[in-house]
Amino acid sequence: MLGNFQQSNLRIEVEATESTIRDSLLQTEKLKKWMFPQTLSSELPETLKLGLSFTSKLGFVEVNHEVELLNDNCVRFLLSKGIDGYHEWCWGDGWIQSRLEGISLLPLNLGHTLSLWQLRQYLLSQEAKMDSSSTKE
Repeated sequence: MLGNFQQSNLRIEVEATESTIRDSLLQTEKLKKWMFPQTLSSELPETLKLGLSFTSKLGFVEVNHEVELLNDNCVRFLLSKGIDGYHEWCWGDGWIQSRLEGISLLPLNLGHTLSLWQLRQYLLSQEAKMDSSSTKE
C-alpha cells in the first residue's frame, strides 16, 4: 500500500445516552444518515454483526471494512483498499472515543475529525427529537 502511516485518537463528550450512541454506530440506516456524503454498501443487514464485510465510498475512494470486534461498548473495523489499518469506536453515556490507524494517501486526521463531528451533530439531533417527543406526552 502506498501512503504514510497515520494515527488519530479523538474523544468527545456528547449529550447522548449509551444506547443512542450504540444504535447510531451499529444500525445501518442510522449509520448511513450521519456518514453522508460517504456511502455504504446497499446490501447491509439492519445491524452490523461480527465478521460482516462491507464497503464505503467517498467520491472515487473505496474502503473495505470488516467488523473484527463487537460488544456493548465497542466496535472495531479492519480497513483495506483506500486505508490499510483499523478504526475503533468505543462509547458510554455522554462520551465517544475513536481511534484510527492506517497507511493511506488520504489525510486521515481530517477525515477522522469530520466523521466524529458528523456523528456528534447527528446524536444531538436524535436527542432533540427524543426530548421533544417526551414533552408532548
